[in-house]
Amino acid sequence: MNGKGRTGRPLKNGPKRIKKIDVRFTQDEFDAILELEKTLGISKAELVRSRLLENVKTMVINAKELIVLLDKTGAEIGRCGNNINQLARYANILNKRDLLSPVVIERFNNLFETYLKNQQALDSILRKVIRMAGI
Repeated sequence: MNGKGRTGRPLKNGPKRIKKIDVRFTQDEFDAILELEKTLGISKAELVRSRLLENVKTMVINAKELIVLLDKTGAEIGRCGNNINQLARYANILNKRDLLSPVVIERFNNLFETYLKNQQALDSILRKVIRMAGI
């Protein structure tokens, strides 16, 4: 450089972008991208890059598979509730005949408490999945 200052574009820090992905959009999609480009004041490439890689750690969810699994989970919860109702009904019958053992009552209460804790944990997990899915 012979002591002269460097002119032109400054050197870019970080790795060089050498990979390219071609994407086609409908006119409406492209118009929405142009509007975002104007509103945010960033290039289309930077807009797409930031939107795509913003939450790169989050999982992409297959909606059809999620719905099938949620349906199966709901059916299983329904079966559990049905079993609990049957056990409670049978316990009431035994209690009316003075045949219900305190050990059975204690065991039922422990199992029911475990069921409720599992139900709360499942509710919490489902809320997280729904948030991640953006539903």
